[in-house]
Amino acid sequence: MTRKALVTGLTGQDGSYLAELLLEKGYEVFGMVRRSSTVNFERIAHIQDQINIVQGDLLDEASLSELLRAVEPDEVYNLAAQSFVQTSFQQAVLTGETTALGVTRLLNSVKNTNPEIRFYQASSSEMFGKVQEVPQSEETPFYPRSPYGVAKVYGHWITVNYRESYNLHASSGILFNHESPRRGYEFVTRKITHTVAQIKLGLTNELRLGDLSPRRDWGFAGDYVEGMWRMLQQDEPDDYVLSTEETHSVQEFCEVAFGHVDLAWQDFVVQDERFMRPAEVDLLIGDAGKARTKLGWESTMPFQELVTMMVEADLELVARQQRNLA
Repeated sequence: MTRKALVTGLTGQDGSYLAELLLEKGYEVFGMVRRSSTVNFERIAHIQDQINIVQGDLLDEASLSELLRAVEPDEVYNLAAQSFVQTSFQQAVLTGETTALGVTRLLNSVKNTNPEIRFYQASSSEMFGKVQEVPQSEETPFYPRSPYGVAKVYGHWITVNYRESYNLHASSGILFNHESPRRGYEFVTRKITHTVAQIKLGLTNELRLGDLSPRRDWGFAGDYVEGMWRMLQQDEPDDYVLSTEETHSVQEFCEVAFGHVDLAWQDFVVQDERFMRPAEVDLLIGDAGKARTKLGWESTMPFQELVTMMVEADLELVARQQRNLA
């Protein structure tokens, strides 16, 4: 029989890559979206006719239970969240409702509807925050530095709790930063590559950023969804770090992005206090040894290749948009 997968956060970066992967593997894919007049299907437009779009809301447990009964999925991937760190400082309560308590509502629905469903929770390296050891592994203590990170810690531990309390096949992927041309414009990586394209094509002359010193472990989102799927194919549920095991600063990201189009980043980057976080995470670098050993997973795209791929995609996008305006 064809396996069914329900993906929350389908229209996001990770949701779109995961949907592609599941379709390739022969799944029937159901994508949960909230009822809204502004749902953006741009990232899944090329596969939208192959996906069943269904409605549900992480703020409404009844809608989740009804959805699970209707779809009868074999696997649930919970990728939905208020996932922008900067916004979480301004919308801390909403972030908690969706990114933390939303996980509980979905797990509760799984437990009450069909405890045989295999469940994936999208945890985050932001949970490590003010890091307690370098590199960070599944055993590293959490010290979140934003409402988003705090909410993700709750979501992570409630997943562990339901796994141990109700014997659910519930796994968490502690994913370090993963990027792609489908990344939202509000994230610093996409902000950099999109603005580089605009500068190269003569449409603007500066890039305003916050702190350039934070270091991140940046990989390709397409690799990371493969890890999510592999977690749910294991006999026993568990938690896994997915990372490249390398770290690079925001400044290095700028250097590679501007350098790819033969520009000097110092000529265009302006530091702006508006983009400084109240509490910053200075260094993230993961230890993916457990995923490598147990899942046979590892990151495949080098940092420089990732950055240049994103710049090339944005050069093409911006040029196309300009042609359409002409």
